[in-house]
Amino acid sequence: MRVSKLFGASTLHRFALVAWMAGVYLCINFVLRVLLLWHTGSEALPASVAGWLQIFLVGPAYDLVTLLALAAPLGLLLWLLPERVLRSRVWRGVDFVLRFAIVFGMLFIAMSEWTFWEEFGSRFNFIAVDYLVYTHEVIGNIRESYPVGLWLSALALLALVITAATWRWPRVPAEVQPLPFRSRTRLIALWAALGALTGGLVNAEEKDLSANTYVNELSGNGVYQFFHAFRANELDYERFYPSLPRAEAFATMRRLLAEPGARFVSDDPQDLTRQIVHTGPEKHLNVVLISVESLSADFMQAFGNTQGITPNLDRLAKEGVFFTGLYANGTRTVRGLEALSLSVPPTPGQSIVKRPHNEGLFTLATVFNDKGYRSKYVYGGYGYFDNMNAYFSANGYEVVDRSALADEDIHYENIWGVADEDLFTLTLRQMRADAAAGKPFFMHVMTTSNHRPFTYPEGRIDIPSKSGREGGVKYTDWAIGKFIDEARKEPFFADTVFVITADHCASSAGKTDLPVNRYHVPMIVYAPAQFKPASVDRLMSQIDIAPTLLGMLNFSYRSKFFGHDITKLEPGRENAFIGNYQELGYIHDGKLAILAPGRKSRVVVPDFADGSAAPGTADPELVRDAESYYEVASWLFHHGGMRAL
Repeated sequence: MRVSKLFGASTLHRFALVAWMAGVYLCINFVLRVLLLWHTGSEALPASVAGWLQIFLVGPAYDLVTLLALAAPLGLLLWLLPERVLRSRVWRGVDFVLRFAIVFGMLFIAMSEWTFWEEFGSRFNFIAVDYLVYTHEVIGNIRESYPVGLWLSALALLALVITAATWRWPRVPAEVQPLPFRSRTRLIALWAALGALTGGLVNAEEKDLSANTYVNELSGNGVYQFFHAFRANELDYERFYPSLPRAEAFATMRRLLAEPGARFVSDDPQDLTRQIVHTGPEKHLNVVLISVESLSADFMQAFGNTQGITPNLDRLAKEGVFFTGLYANGTRTVRGLEALSLSVPPTPGQSIVKRPHNEGLFTLATVFNDKGYRSKYVYGGYGYFDNMNAYFSANGYEVVDRSALADEDIHYENIWGVADEDLFTLTLRQMRADAAAGKPFFMHVMTTSNHRPFTYPEGRIDIPSKSGREGGVKYTDWAIGKFIDEARKEPFFADTVFVITADHCASSAGKTDLPVNRYHVPMIVYAPAQFKPASVDRLMSQIDIAPTLLGMLNFSYRSKFFGHDITKLEPGRENAFIGNYQELGYIHDGKLAILAPGRKSRVVVPDFADGSAAPGTADPELVRDAESYYEVASWLFHHGGMRAL
């Protein structure tokens, strides 16, 4: 038998299905890039020819690298199939079915990328990996948010049309000589070598050539980035990020954590425990901390919104202590829960809430429990989601979730949990029970209604259910207003402090990797019998909430928190932390230091209004402080330094 050339008609005949798959895959990804670019609008438009070339040259290069892996099972099948099978009528039918299944799968992934982009403004990333763990909630959310049956039917029809139109491609002469096994083995070996080479030389960051994050995202491949994120579940700080000698990092932290009324309890340089001392009697008031799902600051009229979707929050802001310079730690609920309970910077990778060995930590509940309080975490969904039940129950909180509600107590629920009004009914019931027991209570309440699919009971507000984000915000605002009004009737109301803030913003996407405007959230401390109305405009972080609240209660206690009591901190020392699982930000004095894998660091000057950023001058002290915070926080967690006292 004559040996065919490695690349020729015989090879094309044998691996026609792979060649077809490559063509269709590249075309679908090209169309997806164009549609995402069009959907995002002017913010994603490249500012130069180089940006356009990056999207439509670097992007297809990542598509090809991904294709080497995706097409490998098909390549192995075609390598092993006998020639008589490949030329049989049965194979023709199998070939058509395979092509249909491949096209349908490609279109399904493209549709999934579209919905993910709508929510997060990026290709698949760590969040997509995270969601795979909670398929029930995620699939339920998709079913409630989109017409899934219609979409799948449309995808199947489109896949059938594409398959029928391209089935005969590529055309190969009917009498082509078969490709010998040795020749196709060489081709498979070359394929494997090329895959190993690209796997070793190419990484997800090499596409990030533009200052516009949207351009960088469009230059990537969603499937490639998904598996990259899967491998980067948790990043070791000292291995991947710029770091200092440990002694210098701890010495810097002891300087940064010093504040009025605090002293270190030990001379051990790696012990950051401080004794916080306040003069005068402590206020053992009840505390209800409400972390509102996706409550961006710019939803409120107080920050310039004209839609009128937060009338109750705007009223409470005027009647309470309103903190206007607060920034969330991250872009997921677990990051907000981590910051509010632990008062730690957002260390790289997964949130501590979901990491192993996260039990017995020093939390806000630790302080309240030591003061004789009963601490609870109250959630309207099932708390196994995001490991909430396991985390809070192992760290000083009693967990009360959806399972504590009887069916007759529920006016409405979706895949994420009960409507916020039912959550607050449950919360009020818990407050009454604790008050009757004669113990002060601390409750951390997590809402769910301001989340896609944005569904809630009809007739509560003037925006119909499932109309979009504005309806979700306004309904949650209505539920909070109703909750406060109901609580006002209780005898314990005058002795209760309500703290209303957010877990994170509604959107994290922007032109820059860390757009600061996408981390800006409000905080209201409402206790009209205890605190006069005031506005606090100082920069602060979510990790400052716990020590600030305890300071307002005049508590003296031992602390392992990384945050400050913003009401006591000297002017000019304010800071904030923002992160996105890989890039870690530190805001101070109008500048943002960004730490990234590869031991990279840079300083930018952020625009706090639109999220853009201009290159900043080198600031070694700012970068050193940022490195100290993140390095020490990571080290302490892994070495038991965050354990409760």
